[in-house]
Amino acid sequence: MAELNVDEAELENFVIQDCGSCHGLTMRGGLGPPLRPEDLEQLPAEAIAAIIREGVDGTAMPPWKALLSDDEMLWIGRQLKSGALVADD
Repeated sequence: MAELNVDEAELENFVIQDCGSCHGLTMRGGLGPPLRPEDLEQLPAEAIAAIIREGVDGTAMPPWKALLSDDEMLWIGRQLKSGALVADD
């Protein structure tokens, strides 16, 4: 797995604050679907990054490609799949 050039602390805060505002602070879902590892197991990290990049038409999920780099989106996808960004509740 290639090392990515990202600011992990900044991205972790982004996921909790920005993603959590729709997907729930514990990623159990809200306006958006849950983003816990068991909810994402069928998707590779690259597919999650593509959803982050392009958004989802007809939903509240915006494209983030203007604000996040490809490395940052892939890092988020990998972290969501691993559960590293999921708060215990």
